[in-house]
Amino acid sequence: MNQEELEAAKQLLLEMRRQVLQEVQGSMHTYRELGEESLPDISDVSANAANRDVLLNLGATQQQKIRDIDAALERIRSGEYGVCVRCEEEISQARMKVRPFSRFCIDCKTDIEKFGE
Repeated sequence: MNQEELEAAKQLLLEMRRQVLQEVQGSMHTYRELGEESLPDISDVSANAANRDVLLNLGATQQQKIRDIDAALERIRSGEYGVCVRCEEEISQARMKVRPFSRFCIDCKTDIEKFGE
């Protein structure tokens, strides 16, 4: 990738990171609101608990996405961005546009999903 493409990828990743952090803040606000509600019957308590579980799981997914984005930003800094960490071949531009924090080329990712790391 040339310097202009790397800068564009960096800006996209930073924007994605900002959006995920904003989502996390919104989720935390909702989580706190669920904890403050007075719940008159058992069905409301059950629904509230289910909603809190979903929000907690969503938070874990968002945390992983932030870690993936941060790792991609580090790969940009180190000059390794766009290179598969498994086979060390260049990751296709199409894949990097769809998932700019990709660590694996599509072939390696397919193998990992089939057989594990």
